[in-house]
Amino acid sequence: MTPSIAIGLAQYSDSHEIADMSRTLIEYGLPWTWRPGRIAREIAAPNKNVVVAKDQDSLVGFGIMEYLDEHAYLVLFAVRASTQRQGVGSAILQWLERSASVAGAERVRVEARRSNVAGRCFYSEHGYHELSIEPRRYSGVEDGVVLQKWLRNSGEA
Repeated sequence: MTPSIAIGLAQYSDSHEIADMSRTLIEYGLPWTWRPGRIAREIAAPNKNVVVAKDQDSLVGFGIMEYLDEHAYLVLFAVRASTQRQGVGSAILQWLERSASVAGAERVRVEARRSNVAGRCFYSEHGYHELSIEPRRYSGVEDGVVLQKWLRNSGEA
């Protein structure tokens, strides 16, 4: 990862840029549902973390993690194409996984489009295993793949 990248919690002022990244990098070809207001609500939610990676003042990646009873759910995750394969995504994911572990989550779940081979490989490289295929998960037009990573054994304290 480039030394000028900083990872931290998102601010309300990041909502528009996160929403734009979601529209172009995640929701392409689908209805745009992750608009700035929805992102702002995620930032304010007590059971969620919205994390951003910034290169000086430029947002280059983000992740949204929801904390449930026994697992965490990686809701949205993206890195700008210009900074992919430089460790930014790995750093964001590790930050979120550490937070999930501290919050008591035993595992992290995430979904990816079935056609998103690069994303599925990224998660596989980070210890995620594909659990199931959800037919027509994305707006009824594209299948989703559910992936999971165990953070610790259920017997661990």
